[in-house]
Order: sequence, then structure tokens, then C-alpha cells
Amino acid sequence: MKSALPKVLHEIANRPMVGHVQAAVDALGADRTVVVVGPGMDNVAAAVAPAQTAIQERQAGTADAVMAALPALEGFNEGTVLILFGDTPFIEVATLERMVAAREEGAAVVVLGFEPEDPTGYGRLVQEGDGSLQAIVEHKDATHKQREIGVCNSGVMALDAKLALPLLDEIGNENASAEYYLTDIVGIARDKGYHCAVAMAAEDEVLGVNSRADLARAERIWQDKRRLEAMVNGATLRDPASVWFSYDTVIGRDVIVEQSVYFGPGVRVADDVVIHAFSHLQGAVVESGAMVGPYARLREGTVLSEGAKVGNFVETKKTTVGAGAKVNHLTYLGDAQVGAKSNIGAGTITCNYDGFNKSPTIIGEGAFIGSNSALVAPVEVGAGAIVGAGSVITGNVEDNALAIARGKQVEKSGAAPVFREKAKAIKEAKAQEKNN
Repeated sequence: MKSALPKVLHEIANRPMVGHVQAAVDALGADRTVVVVGPGMDNVAAAVAPAQTAIQERQAGTADAVMAALPALEGFNEGTVLILFGDTPFIEVATLERMVAAREEGAAVVVLGFEPEDPTGYGRLVQEGDGSLQAIVEHKDATHKQREIGVCNSGVMALDAKLALPLLDEIGNENASAEYYLTDIVGIARDKGYHCAVAMAAEDEVLGVNSRADLARAERIWQDKRRLEAMVNGATLRDPASVWFSYDTVIGRDVIVEQSVYFGPGVRVADDVVIHAFSHLQGAVVESGAMVGPYARLREGTVLSEGAKVGNFVETKKTTVGAGAKVNHLTYLGDAQVGAKSNIGAGTITCNYDGFNKSPTIIGEGAFIGSNSALVAPVEVGAGAIVGAGSVITGNVEDNALAIARGKQVEKSGAAPVFREKAKAIKEAKAQEKNN
């Protein structure tokens, strides 16, 4: 990956790759999860917590990695041991269930196969006439006939728990790399008379990510699948390719999402919502009938209640906008509560941070905040109150009161021509001085 960040922590849909694998394992209901990491990978251990981690000290191949996990599986002598990869993020629960079922039907080893468009470079799964697995043959070692086999090895396996340790113990490292290869376990199991089986998955499901280009491809695959899912479930995406979801985005029915909308983590959108173009949402809840954007940014802790509207170039954070309230233009609301049916004028700012602490702003139901107003928190504006445009509000405003806090307008009759002549003379003098 050419990165200081461990490969499995690179993100797809705003979740580390290993997190996608963990989610599938959690959904499967695994009794134990052990994540094998290299020495010094504390950031990986932190990312997968509370799952247990095991350190592969010598880093001598895939079988060596599995052996590093076995002490954490002590006492797990019945059932199935699934061996998955942190850089293969798209494995599905249904596939894992099929592998477990095949193992429970009597297989000592189950290998997950796939049929790529181009099998070049992949190990081939050589099967008997009854479909049982005879051997895994690496591409470089395969005969011409074996290279014609379309079923390839993904590396994902399921082992009989009671046989896992004895079989792994017999894997040697008599090869050019002096590494312990997990693929050798099939031959060892067959030599002992054990049945080995194959389960199948789609090519995209077992995509391994080994470069930045692979990461971009994986992101595209994930996003395309999620976009289709959203549309199948009743959302309209005006330009699907420009809409980006996160792993946990929830989109309701009859939602309209316009072009170039980004959903960061933690977004839930209810039914009948319109999200206009170029909006950015993260950690926000948008209730039924609300409207967002265009060019709106809803940050963590934002809640738009039913029928509320946040318009163009509005930013919100830790703010609840009440039902039917409008925040239409060029406004920042932070640590705020906006009452139902209130109207927040263009250019309004809640001054919620004094350089050290943040304080709340509370705006009552049906209040009207005039354009270009600054509300200096902590402050409350009562229900039905009006704040005049251009005001700087530093104290609480009572219900139904009119608050105006701005400098008095001064008008000097006929002064404009005098100002213009004076300014013109200054400009001409500067030009003359430059020419001299």
C-alpha cells in the first residue's frame, strides 16, 4: 500500500477493511474471534477491540499465522474454525454459513473457491468427480490441463476444530521461501483419509486488496452495490455514480438524493426526504419530509425534525432543528436547539465557542431571527420572539419580544458627492506620485 498505515486499516465506505470482515463474523455469531497481527501493530489491535488479538512473531507464512491464533482457541475442540483475511473485506455471511454447513456435513477442510474472468496467477482447486477437493495446485506448478480449471483458491478456509491442530502441526516449510503454507493442509488431510470440500463465492466477494488501485476498485464495487440496494428499496438517486454512502448509512423510501451527495458515518434518513445536490451529511438524523441543501453540511449531532429545511451553504453541528423550522441560507448553527416553525435568517451565526468552552443557544418555537444576526451563547430566544436583522444578541430574549442590538443609523444629507470627490483626489495624487 506504500503507507505507514497497516493495510487492513485502510477504509472502504468509511470502515477499515478488517472491520467489514468482523461485521460478517459478528453476524454469523462466532463464539470466538481472534485477529492475528504483526509485532507492533497496536493500532490494528485497537481497531478490532474487543476481539482478541494474537501476534505472529516470525511472519513465516499463512499456516504460521493460523498457528499464532491457536493458543487463543484453547478448549475449542468442537465445531468449525473459519480462517479469513483482513484484506478480503466483502465476504458475506451467507457464504460463511455455507462453508460451516459443508464442514458439518463431514469435511475436515472446506476451501472457498471462485471463478475469475482471468484465472492467471491463482491456485487451482482440483476436484474429484463427486466435487470433493483433491488438491490445491499453484498456477506456477500447474500442468496445462490443470490451468484450464476455472475454479480458483480464495484462501478462505473452514477446518474441523478437533482436527485443526493435528493437521496444522504437520505443515512443513521445505520450500524455497521457508514458509508454512496453509494450502498444504488439503494434501495432508487427504493423505490421512479425510474428506475435503469446496464452497463457492462470486469473484467480487473474495476480492483481495493489495494496492491503492485495488482499494479504489473495492470502493467502487461496494458503492455500486449499495447504490443499487438504495434504489431497489425505494430511493431515487438522480445520478447514482456521484452519490457516496458509508457502511452504516440508512436511507428510507421515497427519498430523493440529487447529484454529488456524500453520506459520512452515522447518517439516518427517514422516508420522504429530499437531499439536494452537493450536500455533505455525517452523524446526522433527517426525519420524514425534511429538505437538505443544496450545498448544506450536516455534522455530528444534527437532527432535522419532520418537515424542517436546511438550505444552501448552511452548516449545523450538535443542533436540533424543530419540525417545520427553516434555516435557508448561509448560516452556522452549533450546540443549538431551534424550535418548531422558527425561521432563521440568512447569515445567522450561533457564537457557541469562546476559545475554551462551548455553550448552547436555544431558540423557541415560532421565533424569527433576522438576517446577519449573531447569537452569543449561552443565550435563549423565547417562543414567538423576533430578532432584528444585523443584531448581536448577548442576553436572553423573552417570549414574543422584539430584540434589536445594532448601532444607530446616521445619515448626512449631501455628503456622498463630497466623499466621492475626496476619494477621487486621493487616487489621482497616488497615481501622479507613482508616475514621478
